[in-house]
Amino acid sequence: MSTPTPGKSKVTRALAAALERILAPLCRILLRNNMSFKAFTDIAKRAYVNVAASEFRIPGKKQSVSRVALLSGLTRKEVQRLLDVERTPDAEVGERYNRAARVVAGWVRDPDFSDAGGNPRELELSEAGSGGAPTFADLVRRFSGDIPYRAVLDELLRVGAAEKTSRGTIRVKSRAFVPQGADTDKINILGTDVADLVATIDHNIHAREAQPRFQRKVMYDNLPIEALDEFRKLSGQQAQQLIEHLDKWLARHDRDTNSSAKGTGRMRTGLGIYYFEEDLALQAKKDDEESPKPKR
Repeated sequence: MSTPTPGKSKVTRALAAALERILAPLCRILLRNNMSFKAFTDIAKRAYVNVAASEFRIPGKKQSVSRVALLSGLTRKEVQRLLDVERTPDAEVGERYNRAARVVAGWVRDPDFSDAGGNPRELELSEAGSGGAPTFADLVRRFSGDIPYRAVLDELLRVGAAEKTSRGTIRVKSRAFVPQGADTDKINILGTDVADLVATIDHNIHAREAQPRFQRKVMYDNLPIEALDEFRKLSGQQAQQLIEHLDKWLARHDRDTNSSAKGTGRMRTGLGIYYFEEDLALQAKKDDEESPKPKR
C-alpha cells in the first residue's frame, strides 16, 4: 500500500476547501431555481467525462472508454452512456449574447452613433435621420455582421438593453449589455463569465511564472456599511471607463468590426470586472448560531 505524498495531500485538502467555497453560491442558485442534487450530479458526471475524453489523452493514442473511466472514477458502462448523451447546446446562446453586447458597445463608443455631448444618440430604425444620420440598421451592420437588424433589436428590447421611444426611434438604456429581465439570460452569463474566471485561475496554477494571465482584486474586510454606496458608484464608474477604453482597442483589432485588421488564427480574449460585498457581522452571527453548543 503506497503512502500518500504530503504535497498532494495538501493540494487535495486545499482543492476540497476551494471547491466547497465555489459550490456554496452555486448551490444557492441551483436550489433557488429548483435543480435537484441528482440533476446536478448528472451534469457534473458528464462534464468530468467530456473533459477527460477530450483533454487528458495520452499523446499519440486514441482516448479509450477504459482510460476515461480510470480518470473519472466512473464505471465503463456509465462513461459510455455519458459519451453517448448529446451535449447541451450553448453556442447559439453565446453567439446571441456576444453579438448583442458588441452592438451596445459600438453604440456607446463609436462617434458616428453619438451626439454632440458624446452620448449614444437615439437612432432611427432603418431610414436615415436628419442630415443622413446613421440608423440602427447601420449600427447592427457595422458591429454584428449579416444578422438582420430586427433580430438584434428584438433581443435588445427583450432583455431591456434598449427601448422604443414615442417618436419611433431606438434608445439604448445602458452603457453595457446587462440583461435586466429574464433570469435565463442572467444564468447564461453565469455559464460564460464564471467559466472564463475559472479557466484563468486554472491557467495561472499551471503556467507558474510563464505568461500568467492578469488576475487581481482589491478587498478590505472592516468597512462601515455607510461606505458601500459611495464605493459602488466609484467602482462602477471607473470600471465602466476602463471597459470602454479596452473595448475601443479590441474593436480596432477584431476582424468582425474592422475588416482591415490583419493577422492569423482566431482568438477570443477580454477582461472581466465584477463587484462583490459580504456582511461579515451577519455571517459571524449565522456561524455562531450553527456551531454546536456544549452539553450541560
